[in-house]
Amino acid sequence: MIRRRTLLMTAPASLALAACATPGTAPRRDTPVVFMHGNGDSAALWQTTLWRFESNGWAREQLFALDQPMPLARDDDAVAQRGRSSTAESMAFLSAEVDRVLRQTGAPKVVLIGNSRGGNTIRNYVQNGGGAAKVSHVALGGNPAHGIWAIPGWREGSEFSGLSPFMRQLNAPKGPGGDEVTPGPRWLTLRSDGNDKYAQPDGLWIGAPGKPTNITADGPALRGATNIVLPGADHREVSFSPAAFDATWRFLTGDAPGAAAVAPEPRIVLDGRVTGLGLNPADPASGDFVNNLPLAGAQVSVYETDPASGERRGAPAWRKTVGTDGRWGPFPARTGASYEFEIVAPGYATTHIYRSPFPRSSDVIHLRPERLAAADRQAGAVVVFSRPRGYFDAQRDRMRFDGQTQLPGVPPRGAGVASSRLRLAAGPARAVEGEFNDERIVGRSWPVAEGHLSLLELTY
Repeated sequence: MIRRRTLLMTAPASLALAACATPGTAPRRDTPVVFMHGNGDSAALWQTTLWRFESNGWAREQLFALDQPMPLARDDDAVAQRGRSSTAESMAFLSAEVDRVLRQTGAPKVVLIGNSRGGNTIRNYVQNGGGAAKVSHVALGGNPAHGIWAIPGWREGSEFSGLSPFMRQLNAPKGPGGDEVTPGPRWLTLRSDGNDKYAQPDGLWIGAPGKPTNITADGPALRGATNIVLPGADHREVSFSPAAFDATWRFLTGDAPGAAAVAPEPRIVLDGRVTGLGLNPADPASGDFVNNLPLAGAQVSVYETDPASGERRGAPAWRKTVGTDGRWGPFPARTGASYEFEIVAPGYATTHIYRSPFPRSSDVIHLRPERLAAADRQAGAVVVFSRPRGYFDAQRDRMRFDGQTQLPGVPPRGAGVASSRLRLAAGPARAVEGEFNDERIVGRSWPVAEGHLSLLELTY
């Protein structure tokens, strides 16, 4: 078994991490930081992490969250697949973005932070794409560093197989110590102690319940890195939670964060991109898939709402038809206000997204309209409760959705589902409430018969 130096991080013990950054090696707080999202995700997931960096004095203009156009991995890395990207394509995308950031900022190096698949993209770039000379620090959360499964003869062509050619070369020993990380940059990994759906000994979350994966909770750790365990954290929380930020900040700076909470701003501006679920305009035969391509022509209307009822407070505070860049803003919002984002686009349900108040500005408030599934069309109204930066855990979290403590579609054990779908009987529009620990969102039901769908989207 490979031995890896691992620190178990709890709130009181986190002070032990203050020594992670050796004197003279910590990056300046105007060093560019580039964030790489995971499989099927977008830059939007880094929203709260960006706020925490800003709240602790990192220059906003030096924080770069990327949107890979085709974020889903191929089923077989060596076989072209429409709407999917290979490991080589992901590496090329990251390489081009790092070069762009270095040109823009004039900095000699960047910090790279990645979640899940994004971690292996970073590792590939540093090891095989010339990144070792351009990167000072790397922090990886929930990175399937040894695969999500390592089953002989079973989907070995996938980049998520620990037996794939891609993974074997990535983990080949480097240097006399047999390190798995490329020399040069300093490396950090963050993992769960057993609550990461993609670091499990059983194949439940990969569609093969009862099949041994030959992967354990220790899978995301890497020899040669500082490896930290975040107890109870799920696959996304190891990147996007306050504990993940705390560990990353200490690794980069050698100090505890000065601000534990997100610091509010008196004036905020919100912006982001509208992206779709479906056809690539450049390749209409490609079929339906998740992508980060701009959904030009979509109309976005933003309404301030009553936080107790979800009712609109008057006319739209903002309205825009999205252009070819996908941008729906910039919208001068009001700190502390609750908002509904309505998206109208051909081929989609008219989607009403309800969000908690925004404490700070952000340009990664990405919006994606939903489609109504066949099963939805029999309902009077459909409301989705979503947690993009983590999963619902019935054993760990305090949750309630329209009065129900057992969320539809969320299993009684395990943190592996990030959304719950409620189908309501026909009737008058009414308030629908979602609660998750300390966050509460109230939206409104809208009639499916008229092509509407509601989404309550958590921020934390």
